[in-house]
Amino acid sequence: MTVEQFFNLFLKELETNRDLWSYYKFHTDPGSFEFRKAYFCQRLQYIADHAGDPSLRIWDVGCGYGTTALFLVLNGYKVHGTTLEFYYKELPRRMEYWSAFGDVSSFTYDYEDLFDSSVDRGAFDRIIVQDTLHHLEPLPEALAILRNHLRDDGKLLAIEENGNNLVQSLKLYRQRGNKRIIEFYDERLNKTILLGNENIRSLATWKREMAAQGLSVEEDSVQYVRAYPPSLFNKMGYERSIASEQRLWKNQALLREYFFFGINFMAGLSTSESKPMASSGQSYHTA
Repeated sequence: MTVEQFFNLFLKELETNRDLWSYYKFHTDPGSFEFRKAYFCQRLQYIADHAGDPSLRIWDVGCGYGTTALFLVLNGYKVHGTTLEFYYKELPRRMEYWSAFGDVSSFTYDYEDLFDSSVDRGAFDRIIVQDTLHHLEPLPEALAILRNHLRDDGKLLAIEENGNNLVQSLKLYRQRGNKRIIEFYDERLNKTILLGNENIRSLATWKREMAAQGLSVEEDSVQYVRAYPPSLFNKMGYERSIASEQRLWKNQALLREYFFFGINFMAGLSTSESKPMASSGQSYHTA
């Protein structure tokens, strides 16, 4: 299933599931539809392009509503997802919808805090962290966990906001000030959890943080997305806008660093030292 095919089916799902509208805003503002579609599809295509062979095992950390995982399993992958909060209750309904278009049984999921993970160490070929890294705190410990759950030749796929983006940085500062880390009590887990409060970072910062935990960002994997506002996007058209943005970030360093909204990148283990292998039992919930 291509990204475009999946997106069209996803729009039909949204028509019958308004609980997803507050997160996926495709029906709230027609003037920004193509703008939002481009962001959604480019990021999903990035994952499709870097997920590797369908035989590889994938962990979707912070899988949220399971959208990326559902796309991958419909393309033959086996994906385990972990999520928290309100997202979890929507997963059975979504599994039911997407089962009409293929076998989704290879998507398993748990309600779980990363720091209490029950999955085996060294078990995954790919770990996806989509809109998740900036929520993980304390970050060094979280990155160490992700590193230890990768196989020696495994890859971390990160889909993030650009912490250097001037517009987004100003918006977030107005919302939260400098309070970048908060706590919330999870009644299901009966524990207090640290949470990055939209604690977005620049690519340079991610490189430093990952290097400190034995992960190396692959330079040729980096992609920046979304620079033009919806009005300009609509004027130029969907395909032309995407092509123009992709040329722009590769050639204009200043615009890339401070005016592009999203960054995608892949990281692998930077050392060959062995990692401890856990033998803990798995308790995946399978729909």
